[in-house]
Amino acid sequence: MKHGDILVALAIIAIVIMIIIPIPLGLLDVLLSLNISLALLIMLIAMYTQEALNFSIFPSILLLTTMFRLALNITTTRYILSTGDAGDLIDTFGNFVMQGNPIVGFIVFIIIVIVQFLVITKGSERVAEVAARFTLDAMPGKQMAIDADLNAGLINDTEARDRRKKVQRESDFYGAMDGASKFVKGDAIAGIIITIINILAGFIIGMSFEGLGFAEAIGKYTLLTVGDGLASQIPSLLISTATGIVVTRAASEGNLGTDLLNQLFNQPKIMFIISGVLFLLGAFTPLPRVPFLLLSMMFLYLGFNLRKAINRKEFEAIPDEIENTVEEKRKPENVLPLLNVDPIELEFGYGILPLADASQGGDLFDRLVMIRRQCALELGIIVPMIRLRDNIQLEPNQYIIKIKGIEITSGEIVFDHYMAMNPGNADGEIEGIDTIEPAFGLPAKWINESERERAEILGYTVVDPPSIIATHLTEIIKRHAHELLGRQEVKKLIDNIKEHHPAVVEEIIPNPLSLGDIQKVLGNLLKEGVSIRDLVTILETLADYCHITKDTDMLTEYTRQSLSRAITKQFITNQPTRVITLDKYLEQQIIESIQQTESGTYISLQPDIIQGMLSNLSYEVQKLVSVGDQPIIITAPIVRLYFKRISEQLASDLIVLSYNEVDPSVEIESVGMVSA
Repeated sequence: MKHGDILVALAIIAIVIMIIIPIPLGLLDVLLSLNISLALLIMLIAMYTQEALNFSIFPSILLLTTMFRLALNITTTRYILSTGDAGDLIDTFGNFVMQGNPIVGFIVFIIIVIVQFLVITKGSERVAEVAARFTLDAMPGKQMAIDADLNAGLINDTEARDRRKKVQRESDFYGAMDGASKFVKGDAIAGIIITIINILAGFIIGMSFEGLGFAEAIGKYTLLTVGDGLASQIPSLLISTATGIVVTRAASEGNLGTDLLNQLFNQPKIMFIISGVLFLLGAFTPLPRVPFLLLSMMFLYLGFNLRKAINRKEFEAIPDEIENTVEEKRKPENVLPLLNVDPIELEFGYGILPLADASQGGDLFDRLVMIRRQCALELGIIVPMIRLRDNIQLEPNQYIIKIKGIEITSGEIVFDHYMAMNPGNADGEIEGIDTIEPAFGLPAKWINESERERAEILGYTVVDPPSIIATHLTEIIKRHAHELLGRQEVKKLIDNIKEHHPAVVEEIIPNPLSLGDIQKVLGNLLKEGVSIRDLVTILETLADYCHITKDTDMLTEYTRQSLSRAITKQFITNQPTRVITLDKYLEQQIIESIQQTESGTYISLQPDIIQGMLSNLSYEVQKLVSVGDQPIIITAPIVRLYFKRISEQLASDLIVLSYNEVDPSVEIESVGMVSA
């Protein structure tokens, strides 16, 4: 097998050459025997293959064996018409079938050809065509089922990747089989044409050039033609049968022999019925008695044996089942699954079940897939599996979102209604039920289908219930992304980077920074809504500054400055951008109050200074909000982190940037200043 690929390549080239260049007559018998052996090997492999994909090379084998048979057909035809002799194997086949009667032998041969072409070959072709069509049509459904299992936590990423690969391979295989079955059909047609040519041309040559009589010419060339046809049609029949076996065993779980016995002979009642019918036919009809009575006794014996075997299995299974149940309950490990806490859970009342049921038109599973993709693109994180659960304790149309087993928020939807929100430029009023949009807390209204078109014309944003739940869940994931990013998730991200940028990973992990240190830096970035998708830049920045300080807060600030372009694009959308700045005296006070400790740094300001600062900040923020602007505070780099911590007492989602985090090309305008 060491140079098997070279031998196969040479064999294919030899097949092509054999079509053009004659081969010795002695070698022809060997190749014809090899042809029969290969066909037998292929059919047995097809029978013992449990899955079609285990024999994925089968379409290519059909092409190669067809070429081989055609090359042998051309060679034997050349010998039959030129010398009147095509070797011992063809002569033996011809004499065996003819049995001294050319007409009967030829008719038997024609019947074999017709059976192969019309029954087996045509049937296999049709099955392959239908299998390819249904496999391709079923691909989207299978992909959605895999995504649903992945979102439900039934499988992990590796299993999902393997199942997707298998689905793709199945579609490729059945698509190839649809085309490859045409080789078998073409081979059968070519065999029929070659048979007709051999007989007619041989008859003409025998009478015109060899001086044979009519009967002698017919007998000789019919024998050679039938022998040649059998030598090629027997392998062709075997491979056609193998093709049929492969494409018709779509739902099999074992090899053909095992499945045949297990599925045909598994019900004693049927065996008894067949035995009784055969007995009646043999005893009370003119039909031959001995065969029917013998078969009746055989099926009766099978029925008794099957019933005995089934009863024995059921009797043996009962104690085992009881013992397994008892042992399972006694195992101390049984409590371990109860300790697992799902990172994200979406629980809903029974009224929301149709949204998660694909058979009822629900697409909630598909939306969860899109949420994970959206978070990967926007934040650069791998969102853990989102567990869906129905909860009968909730109101029918209520849902709650949990992070690590703790309820974070809840919401309620109204079926057969849409939520309409005024983005600020809607002109006119609409009829509906007043409510609050759960993700952003905006005023909204539940409207019915008849009011939907009018609301959209007036400029309202109209969304359906599944979109409301998906949007709410997305926002919760973004707000708590820093909590969902554990060491295991960070390891996956770093392993992904290591495939293409191993140098930067090896420089900082595990020394001088641990996985936990990197997790803290990434968590700090996500907590303020900064994407960590550009992980290469983040790791390179940590590699530059980790020798200066091990303080993860300071490393986060250096990293933010390296991501200045991305931060600017994310938070500053208009130019010139109106921002709030800090009074220089206040910044100096914050700098002087910074205290260094072994566990990190913190600020020590007087409570009245902090209170005055927050009061002033609240006033400036309200001024920007009142004119529809996003409040953005810009400070000196060394002050940013500490002012952000203070501002969280007022609002956790305030955007605080440093001058080093703003791209120099961006124009900013200070419209307010915070002082103590």
